[in-house]
Amino acid sequence: MTAQSGVTRELADFVAGSQWRDIPATARREGIRGLLNYVGCALGGCGDEAIGLAIHVLSPSFGPEQAGIIGRSERCDVLNAAFLNAASANVLEYDDTHLPTVMHPAAPVAPGLFALAEARGASGVELLHAFILGVEASCRVGNALMPHHYRRGAHITATCGIFGTAAAAGKLMELDPVRMNWALGHAATQSAGLVESLGSMSKSIGVGNAARNGLTGALFAEAGFTAAESAIEGKYGFAVVASDTVDLGKITSGLGAEWEILANAYKPYPCGVVLFPVIDACLALRKRITVPVDQIAAVAVRGHPLLRERTDRPEVADGRSAKVSLQHSVAVALLKGAAGIAQFTDAAVADPAVQALRDRVTAEDDPSIPVEAAVVEVRLADGSSLTEHVRDGRGTPGRPMSDIELDAKVNECAAFAAPFVDVPALIAAIRDIESMGDAAHIMRMAVPV
Repeated sequence: MTAQSGVTRELADFVAGSQWRDIPATARREGIRGLLNYVGCALGGCGDEAIGLAIHVLSPSFGPEQAGIIGRSERCDVLNAAFLNAASANVLEYDDTHLPTVMHPAAPVAPGLFALAEARGASGVELLHAFILGVEASCRVGNALMPHHYRRGAHITATCGIFGTAAAAGKLMELDPVRMNWALGHAATQSAGLVESLGSMSKSIGVGNAARNGLTGALFAEAGFTAAESAIEGKYGFAVVASDTVDLGKITSGLGAEWEILANAYKPYPCGVVLFPVIDACLALRKRITVPVDQIAAVAVRGHPLLRERTDRPEVADGRSAKVSLQHSVAVALLKGAAGIAQFTDAAVADPAVQALRDRVTAEDDPSIPVEAAVVEVRLADGSSLTEHVRDGRGTPGRPMSDIELDAKVNECAAFAAPFVDVPALIAAIRDIESMGDAAHIMRMAVPV
């Protein structure tokens, strides 16, 4: 571990002391895009079975009706609202991705801010500022622990997202540096989430808890509830417990000059980010294949080792597990010519043609291929083959989604589960958040009247 004392406090000082004028225009723009993507993903996920079950379980313990749940009519206390909106935003595997860490930062960070905006009030600039800082905190902690943190099986969206949640909420609550330090300490002691849970409803518990417990940590700190001063870098702190290879300098180096939100990407497909270049390659190959698709004898995929490690799942039982299956993603892209929400449903998984093609897909590690790239070879029944090499998957920083594409994604998500939303008005409001006096207005636009 690269030693550096006072990391927790230095991060706390930075967040607590940050001024809006310190945020560059590029980071502000990505912050707006991140919030738009977050709201869209929550609209798409609000009707998922997992969210309905979570509301069924939690509703008997709902507190005062302080905050809304995106896409739904229920209202509840801020902590449960944070949990449910985080789970909704992440449940479809459609949320943003910070590629250096493979973390989805907005789902944990944004919900607590909107809940606080409803319960306490906040301007659009205040919420956006806190969101950008929260993404920065969570991603920097993640940078310091990768790659072994994820390889150990820690679901980094939950385990490191909680730091961003605590930092963002603390900023909106105007915590001083001492209390911000405590908020980060409370986040450290509550960090949890397992990669083993991916493809199951349990994943949503980890992401939801990151939002709820990070907000709880900030509220505890506000009340004077103390925490370990060196919760991240201490001898028995979060960093050494969470990873075998730690570089604490990645948390503090370039603070305020380099912005992690600029490395954030937005998913064009509702599945694992490592699958994007594979899907892109399959969609391109489908246009080149001149024989019926049922003449595909085999599909060979070469990619970064993380691709096979996380998505080599030929046997999938439902749409939820299909979102992290290389074989299913290849099959639907080649057979259907699409990889949207409809292609990752239980019905798509049960399609006999999709099942048959899944069985003919294999994966091979190639450490020379970056995580945002892939090579796909389709071998046909007549012995011929076609190959497609994608160097930058759609939605990655090398090939980012345009504003038009992002707006279309929000429309798709709303049409899927929340058709009552006035999507053009909602998009316009979020894009104009810097001039908004009441950030809670966005929540009011994202729920049934």
